[in-house]
Amino acid sequence: MRWEFHGDAPIHAQVTERIERMIVSGALKPGERLPSVRSFALEAGINPNTMQKALNELERGGLIYSQRTAGNFVTNDPQTIAAVRESLAAQTIRQYLRGMTELGYSPEEAEARLRAQLQSEGGIEHANPEL
Repeated sequence: MRWEFHGDAPIHAQVTERIERMIVSGALKPGERLPSVRSFALEAGINPNTMQKALNELERGGLIYSQRTAGNFVTNDPQTIAAVRESLAAQTIRQYLRGMTELGYSPEEAEARLRAQLQSEGGIEHANPEL
């Protein structure tokens, strides 16, 4: 399955965020070995150099680590994973609030609208688009 990309951010940044989301959602488990750069790039439908750039960024952030001859692995550090999860959550909330503001909602109205939507849907079922 090919990944979908949009034009408002560099591909490597989108790949980095997608892998971050795969890790924090549990689609990629702590300690799990990642596919090789070439096979991961093929899966994503991108150039291997772009994938390597994304993996380098994830390694700099401590979310993955590499072993010289064994490949790349998801960190076993739950604090690192939790910090990235919180950062992504804050980013998602900012995007929601920015969108609601553009629609003319106040922060209070945006919160009330979110609560009403959650109630009408009986909560949000856990959906993981990366699986």
